[in-house]
Amino acid sequence: MKVQVLFFGELRETVGTAYESVEVVAGMSVSDLIEQLAARGEPWKTAFKASDPLRVAINKDMATLHAALPDNAEVAFFRPVTGG
Repeated sequence: MKVQVLFFGELRETVGTAYESVEVVAGMSVSDLIEQLAARGEPWKTAFKASDPLRVAINKDMATLHAALPDNAEVAFFRPVTGG
């Protein structure tokens, strides 16, 4: 199955793309997807191993790292932002 992965902010700059389609196995969680992406090596490993907290949304709803990935999901990764 496939998911559309979106990268925002620093993550987009690090991996060099704003989005891509990724083939995943049914039943995978967000953390499984992160492991799959980080296993590609650099710059993916650096992007997902940063000390800053990572946020994720599935189909525009905030999700946890343990959330299951539905087929054809849109998975967005981003760091928390603050404003003032």
